[in-house]
Amino acid sequence: MAGPLNGIRIVEFAGIGPGPFCGMMLADHGAEVIRIDRASGSRGGSQPVTSKDVLARGRKSIAVDLKSAEGVALARKLAASADGIIEGFRPGVMERLGLGPDELLKDNPKLVYGRMTGWGQTGPYAPWAGHDINYIALAGALAHYGRAGGKPTPPINMVGDFGGGGMMLAFGMVSALLNVARGGEGQVIDCAMTDGTAVLMSMMHGMKNMGVWSEELGVNLLDTGAHFYDTYETADGKFISIGSIEPQFYAELRKLAGLEDDTQFDAQHDRAQWGAMKDKLTVLFKTRTRDEWNATMEHTDVCYAPVLTMSEAAQHPHNVARETFIEVGGDTQPAPAPRYSGTANANPEPAPMPGDDTDAILSSLGIEADEAAALRDAGTVG
Repeated sequence: MAGPLNGIRIVEFAGIGPGPFCGMMLADHGAEVIRIDRASGSRGGSQPVTSKDVLARGRKSIAVDLKSAEGVALARKLAASADGIIEGFRPGVMERLGLGPDELLKDNPKLVYGRMTGWGQTGPYAPWAGHDINYIALAGALAHYGRAGGKPTPPINMVGDFGGGGMMLAFGMVSALLNVARGGEGQVIDCAMTDGTAVLMSMMHGMKNMGVWSEELGVNLLDTGAHFYDTYETADGKFISIGSIEPQFYAELRKLAGLEDDTQFDAQHDRAQWGAMKDKLTVLFKTRTRDEWNATMEHTDVCYAPVLTMSEAAQHPHNVARETFIEVGGDTQPAPAPRYSGTANANPEPAPMPGDDTDAILSSLGIEADEAAALRDAGTVG
């Protein structure tokens, strides 16, 4: 792979969700990411193991029985050759396996040890199970996703798993790796999705502190309370998005929607009138199809975009022009992002199946063919 992380080796203990997303980000940007899969081939959870798994792209895979002493010894040897590791088990699991930070940092003092959990390594909730919906609830985020009069609605698992979890761990890994490159020692990263989600809410905390954000659901500027920041259905049952916050953009919305002479819309920030103005826009936008509104409002400063499905987004001219989506193994998926001027990312390879690279990885560790065959015969590797 090309990319600014070329030359960095990361060992990823197989899991689901945010850990693999972190591994994907590091691999997309040039790191060699070796995933230690279970010898059974399972990764936990209900998602099948398949080469179509976007989160698992760009890896190498070795299948190891971590319940055996020989498998643990092999994992330690692999971690000793790495710049960083990623693990997403409950607190204490890696220690019970003999692969905790004390052991691995003793083997490799420069190792960056990334730990991905929902609740964190400490705290009253730390030992217990949870999922994205629970983490963003406890972090004070879920209470603010939804419409007035409705109930909190999780934005799929984008916020806890990926924004507050995997992306935050990737940032932490790169930061700690940079510290090592500048002469520092290895260290442990305690990345909790609750912590990361709370950080993502920083602007809202600031607005609340300034008295311009209410904790009431769906009545604020950015949570569908405002008529000029929302989605609207069109005549063909599709949807468009409007984000005309600034006065010049709001003026453009009024002009192109034919609302310049409606004096009620003069009071853009009068919250008492937001509901009535939203009702008018709801009726208005249903008078034309989405394509007809595109013809009127695309390529203007309204702050407008059609609401696209995943399939539609891959075909939109803007995304096509920027190659925002690519083909990997015959399947459409998002291209690596962001982009660099001097170290362009190559297209990632499809996700490996568990153990696809076992022999090559063992060889890179100096393990001869006869020893590798013995490990395979013993079921230590698969």
